[in-house]
Amino acid sequence: MINRADKQEFVVSQITDFFGQRDFSGYVLSGIDLRELDLSGVNFTGADLRNANFSGAILTNAKLDKANLAQASLREVHMHEASLIEANLSNVDLTKASLCGAICSGANLSGSNLQEASLCDTKLRKADLKEAHFIEASLIEADLFQANLQQARLCGANLLEANLNQADLTHADLTWANLTQANLKEANLQGTNFHNANLDRAIMPDGKIKQVQIFGVA
Repeated sequence: MINRADKQEFVVSQITDFFGQRDFSGYVLSGIDLRELDLSGVNFTGADLRNANFSGAILTNAKLDKANLAQASLREVHMHEASLIEANLSNVDLTKASLCGAICSGANLSGSNLQEASLCDTKLRKADLKEAHFIEASLIEADLFQANLQQARLCGANLLEANLNQADLTHADLTWANLTQANLKEANLQGTNFHNANLDRAIMPDGKIKQVQIFGVA
């Protein structure tokens, strides 16, 4: 049986070789250390990447559909236009990560830390974001259709023109969040905290457009 150190050496040698292997779909690579490597376009579809360290890595256009990244470190990664459809990203550290244009539809990000992350135009349709932290994150034009945001923390997050249609925001914290022109039609806002949030021209659950700027009551 190949041990973790041998797997680490093999994968790194392939990735850093211009003519090396770029397809690691289905591989068991739990705990692997790929910090600060250029992994652009690498295929990790269905791979076991639990507890892996990708901090500072470049994963632009990488394929991680249905990959298991539970408890992995993805601090400050660049995942522009990466595909993470139905991936397991539960309890992952994505602090200051950039996922602009990434496709995370159906992904599990419950309990993950996305503080100050950039998720502009990120596809999070039907994603599980329960208890995730999006403090001061940028979610401009993010697609959160039917996303589960129960008890999520979005304090100071920028949700300008975000699509939250039919999203579940039960007991979510949106204190000081910017929801200008956001779509909250048919969203579940039971117990949601909008203290000092900006809801100017946002589409509310009843389909009406809110004209006042600051929603000062929790």
